Amino acid sequence: MNAGFPVVRPRRLRRTAALRNLVAETALRPADLVLPMFVKEGIAEPQPIGSMPGVVQHTRDSLRKAAAEAVDAGVGGLILFGIPAAKDGRGSAADDPAGIVQLAIADLAAEVGDATVLMADLCLDEYTDHGHCGLLTADGEVDNDATLERYAAIAVAQASAGVHVVAPSGMMDGQVGAIRSALDGAGFADLAICAYSAKYASGFYGPFRDAAECAPQFGDRASYQQDPPGSDEALREVLLDIDEGADMVMVKPALAYLDIIGRVAATVHVPVAAYQVSGEYAMVEAAAANGWLDRDRIIMETLTGIRRAGAGIILTYWAAEVARRLR
Repeated sequence: MNAGFPVVRPRRLRRTAALRNLVAETALRPADLVLPMFVKEGIAEPQPIGSMPGVVQHTRDSLRKAAAEAVDAGVGGLILFGIPAAKDGRGSAADDPAGIVQLAIADLAAEVGDATVLMADLCLDEYTDHGHCGLLTADGEVDNDATLERYAAIAVAQASAGVHVVAPSGMMDGQVGAIRSALDGAGFADLAICAYSAKYASGFYGPFRDAAECAPQFGDRASYQQDPPGSDEALREVLLDIDEGADMVMVKPALAYLDIIGRVAATVHVPVAAYQVSGEYAMVEAAAANGWLDRDRIIMETLTGIRRAGAGIILTYWAAEVARRLR
C-alpha cells in the first residue's frame, strides 16, 4: 500500500503536551508583551472602564503600583495614554511639562527605571476638545503640517520626562521625520520611535475611546487613518516611516489585519509590533462572561496567532496576566 515506505503519522508529534511544546514553531514570551495603561488627571482613585472589564483609568499612585506589578510579571514594556483634566483645541496638555503624561512618565521612570521599556503614545486626540488627532483648519479639516509641529513638541516633552520610546499614532504624513528631527535637535538622538505605521480606521476602537475619553466630536478619522480594504498602501506607509527614521513599526488592530502583519514582517528588517486593541479585548471578555467561550484559551490562541503572523511585539491589555502565566 505504501510501496515499502514507512507510514508518516504527523499525529505522533502531537500526542502529549510535552511533545507539542518541544516542536512548537511559535513561542510567546513575557518580554514580547507591552501593557497599555491609562492615567487620568484629577481623580482620587482608579476608575473602572465599563466597556473594558478589568481595565481602569489610573491615578498616578495606582499607576505606579500596577506598573511595578506588570514589570515583576515580566512584561517587555508599558505604553501610557493620558487623560487631562482640561482640553482645548490645540491639545495644550499634551506637551505641558506639568501635564499628566509627563508627570506619569517621570513617576514610572523613577519607579521601574530601565527594568522595562517605557513608551508613550504620541498623539493629540486625548488632549483636544474636538477629539481629533491634530489641529483643525477653519473649515474643520485636520491640518497635517501644523499638527507636525505639535507632535515635535510633544516628543521633546515626553523625552525630557524620561520616556524610552515615543509612539506617534496620529497617522499624519511626515510625522516620523518631524519627530526624529525634533528629538535629534533637542539632544535625544538615541531615543527610539515606534511608529503606528498601518493604523486602520477600524470599528474595534470603541472601548478605547471610552477609556481615553477621545471620541471625535464630529466626523471620523477615516481621512487620515488607513482604509480597511487596503494592503499595498500599508506597506508604502511602513516603508515611508522607516525612511524617515522609525526604529519599529506597528500594525493596528491585530486580528482583522493578520495578513498585513505578515506582509510587513516579510518586507522590513526592523521590529514589527501589533496592537490587540480594545474591541478585541472587550469582545472576548464579554463572550467569556456569558459563558460562550473559554476565556483563557482564547486569550492564548489570539496572542499566539498574532505572534505567528509575524509580530515580535504585541500590545495587549492582558499583558501582565499572560506574562505571569508564561513564567
